[in-house]
Amino acid sequence: MNIMKHNFEKRQIGNTKLQVSTLGFGAASMGNLYQAVANSEAQATLTAAINAGINLFDTAPRYGLGLSERRVGDALRDLPAADYVLSTKVGRILTADRQANTSELRYGFATPMPFDAHYDYTYDGIMRSFEDSLQRLGLAKIDILLVHDIGVDTHGDKDQFYFDQLSSSGYKALDELRSSGLIQAVGLGVNESQVCERAMDIGQFDCFLLAGRYSLLEQDPLHNLLPKCIEHGASIILGGPYNSGILATGVKGDRVPLFNYEPAPKEIIKQVDEIENVCEKYQVTLAAAALQFPLGHPVVSSVIPGLGNERRVKTTLDLFSEDIPNEFWQALQAKGLLDESAPLPS
Repeated sequence: MNIMKHNFEKRQIGNTKLQVSTLGFGAASMGNLYQAVANSEAQATLTAAINAGINLFDTAPRYGLGLSERRVGDALRDLPAADYVLSTKVGRILTADRQANTSELRYGFATPMPFDAHYDYTYDGIMRSFEDSLQRLGLAKIDILLVHDIGVDTHGDKDQFYFDQLSSSGYKALDELRSSGLIQAVGLGVNESQVCERAMDIGQFDCFLLAGRYSLLEQDPLHNLLPKCIEHGASIILGGPYNSGILATGVKGDRVPLFNYEPAPKEIIKQVDEIENVCEKYQVTLAAAALQFPLGHPVVSSVIPGLGNERRVKTTLDLFSEDIPNEFWQALQAKGLLDESAPLPS
């Protein structure tokens, strides 16, 4: 498949020296998210992204219980270290599991990796997770280390227990790794904005990988989180720009649209339907608008959709490059479909 190299704008991560492409690669699918992906297809997908000029790659031990890290490391290993920015995550330790049933989905991944994951946000846990990730990646550097899935949404009644682990112990490990130059930036990788605000009271964070909370459908972070990020000196890496599917598929077809990994409620379907009507008027692809909208805010450094195959890479590049008129964004605001204070892409 012929994929042209793009001249992506580069944006800084916090106050670090890291410069990332405004379109990044979310590598959850490289861990066989929901379905198996052949090694050859995974490498073709990652190679297509590299050849297109994408330089930010985000993975995690969680993704396929180590499979995504192995595949991402294989794709990046022969590149000069300066040609890519790699983020992975801490907060879970992988341990061998001889009883693992690798023939069924585990944690949503169809992975052959015989491991299980256990939460650990302590100093020792984060240090071990960092070293383990280097081994799985087969690389000598990780640029960004993100604390994965801290917060109420994941931990419920145990939220305070794990948050205390991070604040009293784990953050020290992050700060030591950054101060020593073993990593360049620290952050969170989460699905909720409130925990990012809480984390800023622990210490200095360079970025927050926030999945789905600042999108065409959700702009609440405009009024709290994003201004605090500017004051704190932290960037946003925006994951899940399609709100887990509905902003990619729309609501005009026969399929059941998904919002936050579940069938979308009626009010969300109505909102997307109204956005689609504006898209039709201005001949704008809904998914292109969803992909480009977050980058209108200066605190957003990169948008990282999941890229599951080589064709998806090409489609995403086309959406990212689609010319969207200013009048389209203004029409959304005029109809109350976008927060009136949302910075618009130019």
